[in-house]
Amino acid sequence: MVDRVPDYIVVEGPIGVGKTTLARRLAQTFNSDLLLERASENPFLKSFYDNPAAAALPTQLQFLFQRTRQLELLRQNDMFRRHRVADFLVQKDELFAQATLTGQELELYYQVYNRLTLEAPSPDLVIYLQAPVDSLMRRIRARGVDYEQKIEESYLQKIADAYVDFFYHYDSSPLLIVNTIDFNLAEGEDEYEVLLDHVRSLPPGRHYFNPRGVLDAVV
Repeated sequence: MVDRVPDYIVVEGPIGVGKTTLARRLAQTFNSDLLLERASENPFLKSFYDNPAAAALPTQLQFLFQRTRQLELLRQNDMFRRHRVADFLVQKDELFAQATLTGQELELYYQVYNRLTLEAPSPDLVIYLQAPVDSLMRRIRARGVDYEQKIEESYLQKIADAYVDFFYHYDSSPLLIVNTIDFNLAEGEDEYEVLLDHVRSLPPGRHYFNPRGVLDAVV
C-alpha cells in the first residue's frame, strides 16, 4: 500500500457541498499551500444570481481568469514545489459554462478557455464530494451568503447532475468520490481521520468512500 501525501490535491463538488471547508482542513493537516477560487472576489457573481442570462458570460470568464492565473503561479513556482491543496479543478470550468451559456457566448467562452488551459497541471488526486440537492440547499441557506440565497433548487440540480456526468468520464487523475451526507467536513474527527487514511494510501484509479459506512463496519 502507498503511504504518502499527494503533492497536488484538488477538492471538487457542487455549490454548497463543502469543498472549501475540506480543502482548508487538508491544507492545515498537511501544511500545504492553499489555492481557493474566491467566489466572493468575482464582481459579476451577484448580478448573475439576480439575472443569469445577462451576467453569465462575464461571470464565467472572470472565474476562468481567476483560476488560470492561480494555476500559472503554481506552474511558475514549481521549482519550490511543496504540497498544494485547491478547491477547484480548472477543467470543471466548462461544466458551468455549458450550464449557463448558449450559442455565440458559449463559442466565445471556448475560444478563451482553449487558449488559457493548455498547460494546466494535473492533480495527483481529485476528491469529488457528493450530497443530495436538498442537503446542498440546506447548507447554502445555513452559511448565509447573501447572493447565494437566490440560488434555485432547479439550477443546483442542473449543476449537481453536470458534476455527476463530468466525473463519470473523468480519468485524468486518481479520483476519490466521497459521500458527504453524514460527514461533518468542518469538525467530524472520526470521519476525517478515516478519509486521511484513504488519501495517504490510495492507489491509482477511481475509488468510492462512504465515511459513515466505513466507521459502522469497524464498530
